[in-house]
Amino acid sequence: MATSDTNLADTDEKIFIGKGEETAWLTLALANRHGLVTGATGTGKTVTLQVMAEGFARAGVPVFAADIKGDLSGISEVGEAKDFILKRAKEMGLTFQPDQFSTVFWDVFGEQGHPVRATVTEMGPLLLSRMLDLNDVQEGVLNVAFRVADENGLTLIDMKDLRALLDAIAPDGSKKAADDEEDPLAPIRKAAQSYGNVSKATVGTIQRQLLVLENQGGAKFFGEPALTLKDFMRTDRDGRGMVNILVADKLMQSPRLYATFLLWMLSELFEELPEAGDLPKPKLVFFFDEAHLLFNDAPKALMDKIEQVVRLIRSKGVGVYFVTQNPIDVPDKVLAQLGNRVQHALRAFTPRDQKAVAAAAQTFRPNPKLDTARVIMELGKGEALVSFLEGGGTPSMVERVMVRPPSARIGPITPEERKAIMDASPVKGKYDTAVDAESAYEIIQKRLAGTAAPADGSAGGEGGGILGQLGSIASTIFGTNVKRGRMSTGQVIARSVTRSVTDKVIGGVAADLGKSLGGSVGGSIGRALVRGALGGLLRR
Repeated sequence: MATSDTNLADTDEKIFIGKGEETAWLTLALANRHGLVTGATGTGKTVTLQVMAEGFARAGVPVFAADIKGDLSGISEVGEAKDFILKRAKEMGLTFQPDQFSTVFWDVFGEQGHPVRATVTEMGPLLLSRMLDLNDVQEGVLNVAFRVADENGLTLIDMKDLRALLDAIAPDGSKKAADDEEDPLAPIRKAAQSYGNVSKATVGTIQRQLLVLENQGGAKFFGEPALTLKDFMRTDRDGRGMVNILVADKLMQSPRLYATFLLWMLSELFEELPEAGDLPKPKLVFFFDEAHLLFNDAPKALMDKIEQVVRLIRSKGVGVYFVTQNPIDVPDKVLAQLGNRVQHALRAFTPRDQKAVAAAAQTFRPNPKLDTARVIMELGKGEALVSFLEGGGTPSMVERVMVRPPSARIGPITPEERKAIMDASPVKGKYDTAVDAESAYEIIQKRLAGTAAPADGSAGGEGGGILGQLGSIASTIFGTNVKRGRMSTGQVIARSVTRSVTDKVIGGVAADLGKSLGGSVGGSIGRALVRGALGGLLRR
């Protein structure tokens, strides 16, 4: 018997996802317990993602999602009453009501959306090493470069800054020891060597990997103005959550850049947002499409940090939903954190496929009425097995449902429609023009020309005097200026993601100071004090 559409509308507490023998509701208060959407190509994952995004937006929850094929862009336009949509709505007891949702388009390359940029400093050595596919030795040298930059007030904004820094720390075999005093970069080279052997060959390898990244378009990602993540967390004039779509069709040609970029955004959200506890609905929902790229060949240190961020970010009010073909693409430790599950059809043609089907079936709470493993292979397009958290946070029994049709357009929009949306965007003009502020490259060039402040920043060079005074005051107040051994790279990476009191006080002072100064100097001060959980700078 068809259920009245009045009873199948989203409410202030839950989102209607689909209907079978039972109705599938996603509870907003439990939506930050993360989720997983899986299924073979062509089984309806993108439509399910759109349905979920629409539901969150209606509830006033901002959404971020990567659009791999361009299909998700249709959420910005009014839905069309096509025959198959009307048929599915009728079968489910729904009246199709066309709708559209306020959308902001983003694009690392700045071609089909607002440019998305981060500084090299913000990215940090761990994620940058992942992006460049460096080995342990090369990653160690990159960590040395970042440490030297931090201690010498060399703000790393774009690729030329990092190249100049790497050139500066590389041993210069053409100069004799007696000439060191005449070498304006000698203090930087000596500082680098004090952390261990930095060979010219290793620096050269990193430089070549930077060239590969530049050829893939990665250089456009590094620069200013850097992305302010709060711009993802907007609502429109009707109180609906804005849908932020990352145009990723070109970005996907560089899978490692794509995965590392999304991971950086996740870690920055984790660092920037305050603890929120249990909220009636999330502050933001983050859809991570092609999630297997995040975990492929990731070293254990990085995997541990990813698991930590996923586990703890829910307390910041952020829900993370991984979208991939097979549940076995996601490591067990991360999989255990994903409470809300949508499983589309899988085909068991190979031993790996059979393993994926068995693994998918085992992750659901059993339903005596269903042979879960068999049903996974029988699901039609638009059908799914679902299990959402309920009550005290326990998963519901798995149910077979038909996913409701989206209210907005299914499929891509036209270039003209995209341009109209971007022209009316709330962030129009904020990121569209790149700014080349003075940073490491310019400072090093001045030192080579003999016009810059000393390398230790004693003359008040960027990152020097002001930060030094702030750090000295805080160290005296909190007693953190006691001598201690130098931390290893591993200790820096494994440092607790919870910041110390000193970090919070100084971070607040520097943030206010940065706002008052404005421009690149103010921004540099804010960035110099903290790094993200996945390798960014955390002063203490």
